[in-house]
Amino acid sequence: MSESRLYSFSPETKEKLRKFRLGTSRAKDPQAIIYIIDGKNQEIRPADGEVYTKMEDVADELPESSPRFILLSHPLTLASGRLSVPYVLLYYLPENCNPSMRMMYAGAVELMRSTAEVNRVIEVESEEDVISIEKRLHGSE
Repeated sequence: MSESRLYSFSPETKEKLRKFRLGTSRAKDPQAIIYIIDGKNQEIRPADGEVYTKMEDVADELPESSPRFILLSHPLTLASGRLSVPYVLLYYLPENCNPSMRMMYAGAVELMRSTAEVNRVIEVESEEDVISIEKRLHGSE
């Protein structure tokens, strides 16, 4: 069975994804939204509707033993002085994560990537990885 039949996005969530992608490219601060998979209906949706501008706040919201998807638009000034705004999906997969949750999120990561229209998925395992994501984004430019 393909992941597009296993997991779903409501029309409202798809519209929020589109608006977020289009609306964050000119942001001066990082913009992040945390997404969860609802275990009851397999729907991928925002965890709380909040748009975070500080990576520390994102890290504070992440559970210690459950995966999450984090859509992130993060402005960077490159070594050349040019401004770049990478739009990426952080795939938060903590080490002590429950195996069935790990499988559920692993099965949905590609659908989330394509639906959100991000070019790159970055796996993160800890709150520290999330807080220091700017270094990883710089390293990839």
